[in-house]
Amino acid sequence: MDDKPMDKQDILDELEEIHKLDSDYAEGRILGSMCTEAHPFAKEVYCKFLDTNLGDPGLFKGTKSIENKVVKSIGEMLSLGNAYGNIVTGGTEANIMAIRAARNHARKYKGITDGEIIIPDSAHFSFKKAADMLNLKIVEAKLDENYKIDVESLKDVISDKTVAIVAIAGTTELGLIDPIEEISEIAFENNIYFHVDAAFGGFSIPFLRQAGYDLPVFDFSLDGVCSITVDPHKMGLAPIPAGGIIFRKEEYLDVMAVDSPYLTVKTQSTIVGTRLGASSAATYAIMKYFGKEGYLKLAQGMMNNTHFLAENLKKIGYEIICEPELNIVAFNHPNMETNELALKLEELGWKVSVSKCPIAIRIVLMNHIKKRHLEELLEDLKEIF
Repeated sequence: MDDKPMDKQDILDELEEIHKLDSDYAEGRILGSMCTEAHPFAKEVYCKFLDTNLGDPGLFKGTKSIENKVVKSIGEMLSLGNAYGNIVTGGTEANIMAIRAARNHARKYKGITDGEIIIPDSAHFSFKKAADMLNLKIVEAKLDENYKIDVESLKDVISDKTVAIVAIAGTTELGLIDPIEEISEIAFENNIYFHVDAAFGGFSIPFLRQAGYDLPVFDFSLDGVCSITVDPHKMGLAPIPAGGIIFRKEEYLDVMAVDSPYLTVKTQSTIVGTRLGASSAATYAIMKYFGKEGYLKLAQGMMNNTHFLAENLKKIGYEIICEPELNIVAFNHPNMETNELALKLEELGWKVSVSKCPIAIRIVLMNHIKKRHLEELLEDLKEIF
């Protein structure tokens, strides 16, 4: 800290120079991120609620009521009439909350003290964090030839120590949807907590299904689904941080509750104590602003770009790993190492990511990527080819 106060404009000038080091979504060159620029209206609302703290909701009853409304709206989007949950920092925190609920529920009602969670190899790394923090063992279910959970493999690894099964609705690397309906039946029959990580797909699958896309059911209409992660700060266009964790039953929150005697509410189930209310307010505003019709158009637009990119990559001669289900395209050069291709694209100013399962260039077609950006990318890929 400096000894003397600095002039406000000098500070702003310094920050502006530093900020120039950051990538800018608007340039359309960030191709591997599942996040995007928040909508201006959501940013405006976010700033109005910067001083609210949902960790002490009795002091911020209005903002807490907004969080409740957001949870209810997201629950309805996911086919759940009475939803319970919270708006948290993102998919990682939401997934940790879900696994904590599963562990505590199994500990209380089944007496399991050395639990295991079954996840696919395609699962987000947040589940490894959850297992480490919660002292759980990870058991991996194999993937089939389509990079989705192999249901028979899943059945084989269920044991009397299984406290949760995890499936993905929009895998991080390929944007694929696991056979959630089948897994739901297995979980329900075996009385095992079933969590669906729809951090990526949660704000697009319902609307794409409404638009006629042939996508599988993944939500609470399936009896076995106990909780779902869905991130408003991805396709929902809410500002970071805004992740959602939705539970079927209030008891899943209750088994995580700890006493908070010096606050206005005497128990707390979330992982963090102090929680910014701005995320809930901004999510509420942007969901109201877009409505189902607006999100349907957004989802269709992103899928149109996805198909445009995939079809043109094939025309050039690139190999598509799988036909896109959601707005992710993974591809490789037929005669060039993936990392070499990634390096060439980086040198041309494209911010790409490389998936590990399988190894491929991974493009996430978020809202900030327009058709003109894809045309520029395709021209560069032609030159590389």
